[in-house]
Amino acid sequence: SHPELLDWLAVEFRESGWDVKYLLRLMVTSRTYRQSSRITPEMLARDVDNQLHARGPRLRLSAEMIRDQTLAVSGLLSTKMYGPPVNPAQPKMGVSAAFGSGLDWETSTGEDRYRRGLYTMWRRSNPYASMATFDAPSREVCTVRRERSNTPLQALVTLNDPVYIEAAQALARRLAAQGGTADDRLDAAFRLALARAPKPIEQREMLALLERTRARFNGDVTRARQIATEPLGPLPPGADAADLAAWTVVANVLLNLDEFLMKP
Repeated sequence: SHPELLDWLAVEFRESGWDVKYLLRLMVTSRTYRQSSRITPEMLARDVDNQLHARGPRLRLSAEMIRDQTLAVSGLLSTKMYGPPVNPAQPKMGVSAAFGSGLDWETSTGEDRYRRGLYTMWRRSNPYASMATFDAPSREVCTVRRERSNTPLQALVTLNDPVYIEAAQALARRLAAQGGTADDRLDAAFRLALARAPKPIEQREMLALLERTRARFNGDVTRARQIATEPLGPLPPGADAADLAAWTVVANVLLNLDEFLMKP
């Protein structure tokens, strides 16, 4: 549908010295690729299949990108490059009983725990569970185009997997560290996660959730401390467990919105 564009890209690729990274960056930073997925009825009637690129893509992020984006928003993502693969946190799978202790997953420590998905250890017999749930291929064969599914298991991962719980705890602490009112923190959370301010109805609902959960955790300090610290670690000095636990719940909701998991 766009032969002149293909010709131009081919020439640009050649003149860049066959630089693949340059070409990919050129395409994903273009105005066409970065435009909104919103469309008018008139344009939809004219371009049903988006062959004219009248709107941006609306696709769920890939498995690795979902995890990396979650860690980045929380402030945990490591920028370390190169080196051997790492073992990020994952639920206890119980596979050692069936296949032997050689499959036991020893979680990496320190910065390696938060490295990009690119560096995650991958075994054909024991793939990283959360990425497999989000349609990451088995790597047994070359996969030109990934399938994208939409299943309840994916919501279970982002709501309960230790990586995403830890990210919600870290985001809660990040918001607490900046200070300000609850409205200020919520605005910062939306801008970090969704790159926009909350709408009035979203602000009311999220603040109501914050107050309900804070009241519940004030009556159950043990549970509050568990929600605020496991698996991230001890509370910061002077922090209130109930407050951090309530903000962890709010952060967990934000990091599970479709808007967070989809390209806009």
